[in-house]
Amino acid sequence: MSILHREQKITDTLEQNYMPYAMSVIISRAIPEIDGFKPSHRKLLYTMYKMGLINGARTKSANVVGQTMKLNPHGDMAIYETLVRLSRGYQALLHPFIDSKGNFGKHYSRDMAYAASRYTEIKLDNICTEIFNNIDKDTVDFCDNYDSTMKEPVLLPITFPNVLVSANSGIAVGMANSICSFNLKEVCETTIEYIRNPEHIIAHTLKAPDFSTGGSIIFSHSEMDNIYRNGRGSFKIRAKYNFDKKNNCIEVVQIPYTTTVEAIIDKIIEHIKGGRIKDISDIRDETDLSGLKLTIDLKRGIEPDKLMQKLYKMTPLEDSFGCNFNILVGGMPRVMGIAEILDEWLAFRTECIKRGLFYELNRKKALLHLLYGLKKILLDIDKAIKIVRETDEEAEVVPNLMIGFGIDEVQAEFVAEIKLRNLNRQYILKKTQETSNLEKEIAEIEETLNSKAKVKNIIIKDLQTVIKKYGKNRSTDIIFEDEIEVFVEEEHIEDYPVNLFLTKSGYFKKITPLSLRMGGEHKLKEGDVISQTIEATNKTELLFFTDKFQVYKAKVHEFDDTKASVLGDYIPTKQSMDEGENVVFMVATIDYSGYVIVCFNNGKIAKIELCSYATKTNRKKLINAYYDKILAKAFFHITNETDLVFYASNGKVLIINTGALTPKSSKTTGGVSGMTLKSKNFVFKVEPLKEELFNNSDYYKTKTLPAVGSFLKAIDKEDDQLKIEN
Repeated sequence: MSILHREQKITDTLEQNYMPYAMSVIISRAIPEIDGFKPSHRKLLYTMYKMGLINGARTKSANVVGQTMKLNPHGDMAIYETLVRLSRGYQALLHPFIDSKGNFGKHYSRDMAYAASRYTEIKLDNICTEIFNNIDKDTVDFCDNYDSTMKEPVLLPITFPNVLVSANSGIAVGMANSICSFNLKEVCETTIEYIRNPEHIIAHTLKAPDFSTGGSIIFSHSEMDNIYRNGRGSFKIRAKYNFDKKNNCIEVVQIPYTTTVEAIIDKIIEHIKGGRIKDISDIRDETDLSGLKLTIDLKRGIEPDKLMQKLYKMTPLEDSFGCNFNILVGGMPRVMGIAEILDEWLAFRTECIKRGLFYELNRKKALLHLLYGLKKILLDIDKAIKIVRETDEEAEVVPNLMIGFGIDEVQAEFVAEIKLRNLNRQYILKKTQETSNLEKEIAEIEETLNSKAKVKNIIIKDLQTVIKKYGKNRSTDIIFEDEIEVFVEEEHIEDYPVNLFLTKSGYFKKITPLSLRMGGEHKLKEGDVISQTIEATNKTELLFFTDKFQVYKAKVHEFDDTKASVLGDYIPTKQSMDEGENVVFMVATIDYSGYVIVCFNNGKIAKIELCSYATKTNRKKLINAYYDKILAKAFFHITNETDLVFYASNGKVLIINTGALTPKSSKTTGGVSGMTLKSKNFVFKVEPLKEELFNNSDYYKTKTLPAVGSFLKAIDKEDDQLKIEN
């Protein structure tokens, strides 16, 4: 009786059956190597190179697909799909490797199918001369194809870091990769600077990723720095659009690399049917031979910019690109940052150059060896002719020449093959001169091989040539995250009057007028006092100035309505302030009108436009909110010019009208000199002028700034005015 099955441990099954498959997918299919190509790309391009398509005319794609099957054991459709992605017509790469003719579909379209391989024609693009640079000079290793009938390159000796220029993605077993494309010119310039200075800050020359579909990258310094250092992270990219005022429509002309026109249309239609978007009357794809165009017809009175902010948030018109720089190095997958990738590529490129130089060195040495033998013969040609004539058998010619002139077999064979017509004075002089040139060239090659600097110069020269030949401007714009508007759904926010209270210790309360009238006294921590009281509405925005020269932004509706009998929200905790940071002033605004007045203890005053603190994004924290070199003694938010009273430690008082101050848009302005003080004196108090403060306030006013002020009159003296606050 035969056994139909056999027991096996699951660990043995995984090790013997699954692991070989997993490693094959990782190493031979899904993850690119340091030359920037997956095996399928490399096999296809090398086949086209061997077919002579780098300089010749185009041939049918079906012909290339058939020839590639000698190296790639997969089916014809898998090979053709690879070919399509590398083509100029498909527009997936910033620098396509295949010059195509015919319909190859589009990367940005899900439904625009490519034509069959028998209808399209291709050849290698000009940039491929950089891919196969000196490939026939033993610059890279070759291996057998799948049936050991042909040889194929393990890597391609590309002259620029294509791994960063060509976008690449793939899913292996237990790992994946997603490499965004960068501008060729920026990559080459960065590599040159990195060769010259390993401490070069990469972000200074490699600005941001660049995509063939254009669009605009929303640039975040922290996110991009993380990607550059660790090879992982994500960033957002959004579509570009124009507004056709005549036809009242938005024309989207560039979309994120990660989406398609059809996906965008489907999502917009879904929101229209769901009632979430009511501003669009029609949407259609008007893509033609001139390029992508998605037209969105607007209803009357709709603001296009505001609608686009809404669409960016709700549709793939703004999408994220997740980076995972997973690359095979020496057969092992590694996730690397930009600097590590450049290190590995430079090591690879250096090896290619050295191998090419060794090839040339050995070839020239071999030729020089032959010429040395010829030189001995040429000293006595008659003797050589006599040896040949007097040799009875042809097989004895070479040994007799070796004996007669003391040369080796290779040299004797070379001499024996010289034609009779070449045994003249011109030929002799030419070969003698060639020997001298070869000796000089060999010395130069050996010097280059022994000099790291000279090898680096060759790499730099190649990169400069690539920039000159193929460099072009960025396709993708860069917009900084604090420069963009973000759509915020505010329809659900109820608006009603509120009273806002801030205490000296940093507690905040939002109380409705009704609750305030019905409530009792404010509950405060021991020793705490209310420092500010503001009447506002629930849709007001708040700015909290701190003693660490920062501003934290919030919205009133983000705080719960409360009562006077509770402590309220502790702002340093609520706004996630830095350790030891305290609130010193609060501004409530709807339209960011007016000014912030900052009074310093040395008598200087800064008048800052409140709109300087407005941002298009919902940023929660602004650094460098005001001048940090002098102690700020008081803050005021004004919408109309007012009088401020300055009290100095020397007993003098000065009333300054804010209209005399020049407004500044810079938040960190040091202001102008208001009250002139000697070195040991300082301003200890500033307050708004009230009618009851002084018997004659004009006595303390000044028409010009700066001013020293006047001593406080006896009639105006009060204990609280004379008390110096620290």
